[in-house]
Amino acid sequence: MPAPTARIAILAAGLVVALLGGFGLGRVTSGDEPGTMAGPPVAAGAEASPHQHGTTAGQATADVGGLAVSSGGYTLVPEATSFSAGQPRDFAFRVVGRDGRPVTTFAIVHDKPLHLIVVRRDLSGYQHLHPAMATDGRWRVPLTLPAAGAWRAYADFTVDVGGQQTALTLGVDLSVTGDYAARALPVPARDAAVAGFSVSYDGTPAPGATQPLFFRVPGATPERYLGAYGHLVVVREGDLGYVHVHPEDQLIDGAVKFWLAVPSTGRYRMYFDFQVAGKVHTAEFTLVVS
Repeated sequence: MPAPTARIAILAAGLVVALLGGFGLGRVTSGDEPGTMAGPPVAAGAEASPHQHGTTAGQATADVGGLAVSSGGYTLVPEATSFSAGQPRDFAFRVVGRDGRPVTTFAIVHDKPLHLIVVRRDLSGYQHLHPAMATDGRWRVPLTLPAAGAWRAYADFTVDVGGQQTALTLGVDLSVTGDYAARALPVPARDAAVAGFSVSYDGTPAPGATQPLFFRVPGATPERYLGAYGHLVVVREGDLGYVHVHPEDQLIDGAVKFWLAVPSTGRYRMYFDFQVAGKVHTAEFTLVVS
């Protein structure tokens, strides 16, 4: 048996190891949300996830956005969040910085300084809107929410401060009074009918890998809309994690090609915005990732 002095030294060494171990664990899990793995820092001027704007395989990341009202020192501050079903009203908000002042400098990304995506918690009622900003940083857009329940509004933007750009997606819940009757998520299918078009997609997303997706509009050629041949929003069932993907710059044999990295297994709803003959349409698909 060790001498008393030796035993004290051993106990002290064990305590130091335990403390250092705990410190290291705290560092590993010190992300923006409790229990999440802290990721590498984003370089100044780089575009943060979840935009996945990359057009080369491997550039997209598997992070989601829109889960928090505040991130990266910026906060989405709505003026009101309650609506009446089917009644139009203005949705107004500001994006404020760490100093509490409204941000007024935004980069133009795909022809707009801010994209507002709205979807009900059951993943129905998708809308892609473009608010206008006043000189004081107040954004405003007419919004009609057609059915009762909880809705999620995503403000997707890139702040430009002193030439340094930070891409963010902030989310806030909106409520519509009335009896909420959730709609069942449609069964998975690779074809979706919209406005007389039968839109289809090819590709199999998988967690942990960036995979190509090809969207086709048979009988029509997609036109450029907001600077691209299409836009893809993907929302995860449950927590409503948000991913916005932009396609390659050119059509591939008539198809709009995206690179998508899904963050996890589960069920998703994909919303493919495209334009034909000057009109914008949205084809919706249920995606199951296993």
